[in-house]
Amino acid sequence: MRVVPFLFILISGLLTPGMMLMAILLWSGSANAQVTSDGTTNTIVNQNANNFTILNGINKGNNLFHSFSNFSVPTGGSARFDLINTPNISTIFSRVTGGSVSNIDGLIQTINSNNPVSLFLINPSGIIFGANAQLNIGGSFIGTTANSIKFADGIEFSAINSQTTPLLSINVPIGLQMGSNPAPINVQGTGHALTLGLTNNLASITRTPSPTELRVQPGKTLALVGGNLNLNGATLTAEQGQIELGSVSGIGLVNLIPDAQGYTLGYANGQSFSDVQLTGRSLLDVSGMNAGSVEIQGKEIQFTDSSLVLAQNFGNLPGGNLHLQASAGIDLTGTTSGVRSETLGIGTGGNISVITPRFSLQQGAALSSITYGVSASGNIQIDASALEISGFSLTTLNASVINTGTFGSGSAGNIFVNGDSLLISNSGALFSASLGVGDSGEVIIHNIDTIIRGSSSRPSPTVISSNAFSRGNAKTITLDTARLQLLDGGTITTGSFFVGHGGDISVNATESIQISGGTQLRNSAIDSSTMHINPTFQKLLSLPNILTADAGTISITTPNLTLRDGGTVSVTSQGSGNGGSLKITANTIRLEGQGSIQAQTESGNGGNINLQVGKLLLLRDNSTIAATAGGNGNGGNININAPIIVGLENSDIIANAFNGNGGNINITTQGLFGLKYRAQLTPDSDITASSQFGVNGTVDINNIGIDPNSGLVELPENVTDPSQQIATGCANSEGSRFVATGRGGIPQNPTQQIGSDVYDGLRLRTWSDIRDLSAYRKTQALQAQIPTAPETLIQATSWHRNAQGKIELVADKSPTQVQQPLTCAAVTKS
Repeated sequence: MRVVPFLFILISGLLTPGMMLMAILLWSGSANAQVTSDGTTNTIVNQNANNFTILNGINKGNNLFHSFSNFSVPTGGSARFDLINTPNISTIFSRVTGGSVSNIDGLIQTINSNNPVSLFLINPSGIIFGANAQLNIGGSFIGTTANSIKFADGIEFSAINSQTTPLLSINVPIGLQMGSNPAPINVQGTGHALTLGLTNNLASITRTPSPTELRVQPGKTLALVGGNLNLNGATLTAEQGQIELGSVSGIGLVNLIPDAQGYTLGYANGQSFSDVQLTGRSLLDVSGMNAGSVEIQGKEIQFTDSSLVLAQNFGNLPGGNLHLQASAGIDLTGTTSGVRSETLGIGTGGNISVITPRFSLQQGAALSSITYGVSASGNIQIDASALEISGFSLTTLNASVINTGTFGSGSAGNIFVNGDSLLISNSGALFSASLGVGDSGEVIIHNIDTIIRGSSSRPSPTVISSNAFSRGNAKTITLDTARLQLLDGGTITTGSFFVGHGGDISVNATESIQISGGTQLRNSAIDSSTMHINPTFQKLLSLPNILTADAGTISITTPNLTLRDGGTVSVTSQGSGNGGSLKITANTIRLEGQGSIQAQTESGNGGNINLQVGKLLLLRDNSTIAATAGGNGNGGNININAPIIVGLENSDIIANAFNGNGGNINITTQGLFGLKYRAQLTPDSDITASSQFGVNGTVDINNIGIDPNSGLVELPENVTDPSQQIATGCANSEGSRFVATGRGGIPQNPTQQIGSDVYDGLRLRTWSDIRDLSAYRKTQALQAQIPTAPETLIQATSWHRNAQGKIELVADKSPTQVQQPLTCAAVTKS
């Protein structure tokens, strides 16, 4: 064994030559006797060189029990369970009680059985499978570092508390009883030799048999349950069956749940876990006529160096589930590393599910579900508090992705993401794609923070997308989040490149959306489009140079939408199809630094734009709202409803066309500032609906604000006599008050007082006259003019001749015409 040189050096320095010779002989004997019975279960071990034949044991019904003090299989050797004396058993339970690690670097086999026999190997001290380890058994294999196996009748077959004659059971096992600190299980190998065709994880994987693998018969279970699980270059194969990896760190019962393929593992609530590592091109393969299932459970799960879970379904039944669950986090790193489900027959693909607080895909890792046939691929379900998809492989240029896709008539599966935060960066992607007749899948995301950050280091986009490259349709992207940021060229997009529908996008952000910046190749954007395909890709898919698809619909709801530094929301058609439609509902929309909202077509009808704004629509610094059409198409329609619309620094609202008719612009607002209707675009901020060779569109601006002249009353030129307007003072007991009412500006309606309004930082102040009027007062000071009281006609009572000889009528003044003093009760004194 590997420790011989070290032991030889140690004892040669301490023992005499005679004693050293005896130690060597003793060591040689124990080294050769690597499979030895502990005498508790009537187990017989016959040795022939490095080959061990195991007979008898204790037979209980369909169960056979063996107990070993040591169980290791040397390189090139074998351990054969010969069932000639017990041919009808179906399960072998083998425990190792001597405290030494089991090193398996040869063949473990069952022979002379009437049934497919499953084998349990239990060693609490640890198990190591070398590169030359092989399995040749008829049933399932469960390797574990548990302390014992529990049965339905309560009996426990323990490797820790071994008895001279153990009490054994005829019942089926119900669970593995783990100790407080389970020993690790290591599996070594030379790594897989799989090859992947096209980039970005869309082409089928070619399987190549591995020279080193642990394999069970088709339809059976291969399970490893212990402390840390370390797979380095390992290949575990269970065609049409299932692979179970469980890593636990504390006392607990791992349930054994029987099923048609062997056993499924179950874990109790509160169970603590250890780590699972797959490195050096390790492979878990459950491909076959009907693909099997894989479940990995641990604390930290790590895939590196092209390590992969693979399930290729060639049959007519649905593929099994591929499930990863970690209590701390899952990291998939490196090209081809990850989980892949493929459908190549008429059975649907297996679903992929991930449950973990933190999930990371880096440097070309992938979670992929692809169909190449008539059936749909599997769905992908991610439940992760924090999900990050970032980077690409420097060797293959494959991006890190979570994706579903179809090359056939079957539809691509859907992608569901639930969590707190989603970060996609540096060419990472989350997408569903159709490259055949089938439709792409839906992408549905529910979280709190969503950040998509692009990169200028390579041409591939950083994106959430749903695309149809051939005859299929692109399906909907639905994003429910609190905060969305698309930065430095990050995009959310749906599109069609031939005849299918371009796909819809629905975004509901309860707090804010920021779309900002870009690269030389693309701006940050939310976009639904139909576009001409790359000629190389077009030839590869054998497609004609035709583009008739319609762009999809974009619907955005958020309190605050900011488009800055080229950030864009758009529906676009480069073909003859329609430009789609765009609806945004927000309290505030800000377009700054060439931000744009666009609905454009090359030759079809322009798309429609509908903006429902609760407070403020602000355009500045060459920003644009445009629904335009090229060729013979008509310009799209723009409908804007906003209390305040401000356009500054050559920002425009456009519904123009080329040969077709200009579109219609309908604006409803209380205040329009900086923008003005013009027949053509100018260096100022314009509203246009023109056509270069067709009929101009219409612009209808409905200002529903209050007319400031409607509530004004002309004041008299003369000042009223105050002596006629002030009541007699009130009694001392009644008190008094003085009220001053301000002046200036116009209220929003006649029932409101004058105040100041704030629309997201834009303060509308009350009107005040700050002119210096002193120049108008140099001639004389203002003088109050008191109106003369009208004279009252009184009936004459007599006449007389005056000094000039003229006759005059004379009347006494009536006491009823005298103004009576008023009281506080507004009644005259008696």
